[in-house]
Amino acid sequence: MAKPLPVALEAGIENWTSDRCGRLAYYADTTRADTAASGTPLLLLHSINAAPSAYEMKPLFEHYRGQRPVYALELPGFGHSERRDRRYDAQLFADAISGFVDAVIGAPSDVVALSTTAEFAARASLATDQIRSLVLLSPTGLRDRDPPGPVAQRRLLRFFQLPGVGAGLYRALTVKPSVRYFLNMGFTGKAPEDLVDYAHRTTQQPGARHAPFYFLSMQLFTADAVNALYRRVSIPVLVLYDDDPNISFERLPELLDACPNWRAERIEPTLGLPHWEQPVATQAAMEAFWHDVAGG
Repeated sequence: MAKPLPVALEAGIENWTSDRCGRLAYYADTTRADTAASGTPLLLLHSINAAPSAYEMKPLFEHYRGQRPVYALELPGFGHSERRDRRYDAQLFADAISGFVDAVIGAPSDVVALSTTAEFAARASLATDQIRSLVLLSPTGLRDRDPPGPVAQRRLLRFFQLPGVGAGLYRALTVKPSVRYFLNMGFTGKAPEDLVDYAHRTTQQPGARHAPFYFLSMQLFTADAVNALYRRVSIPVLVLYDDDPNISFERLPELLDACPNWRAERIEPTLGLPHWEQPVATQAAMEAFWHDVAGG
């Protein structure tokens, strides 16, 4: 039996439930140590893989708490959120984000999204006027190749869901050495052991394999995300990118040329998690962006 999952962040953990998304856990710190600090809420969104949680956003949560209201949402199927066996798709995750901003935060917010969740955040911004800006850390959807088509995706999912097959594959992917190996791919050095420990713990929770199977079968990615999603976003967007071994950015110049509300900055040297490896440079880039968004 898996040990209960501890909290990812040293902050109050609460639940929000919607008919569409089920029960979602989130962390919040809405105290402000400096009354002159900006009151614009900040929503932090973890990535999607076999082992994500709000812990991925810990450096940013810890830095901005006390400066502004900060929230870290755990998406359906991950962390302390509901992990039932259901269909997981891009629209579900986008609905979780837009619904949370509307129902829980209830004010125009800056959103920071990591990796695949960048696509969900962009989709969410099309459904609500309560997202003021987007910061996308190493976002997917900018490579020059599309994911496999729906038929191939369904076949992959059926394979993962075969009795014994999926469970065995998931166990192989989520033993601690495997979790450490995949996290090390995102760091120029070694992944912090606390991050490895928590990532491994979250993979061992009941129902933890359901959502990752949809990710592994490529069903969470949007075909031609540049045109289908990104070019439709009208709010200010900042892309922070680097040498992520799993993500490429061939179409970023095309997007920047077509969309004046988009800007990009390369953070070096990092491999997909700039807020962990280069926190000062990452924070500086975000704060300069938010300053411009606010009309400063």
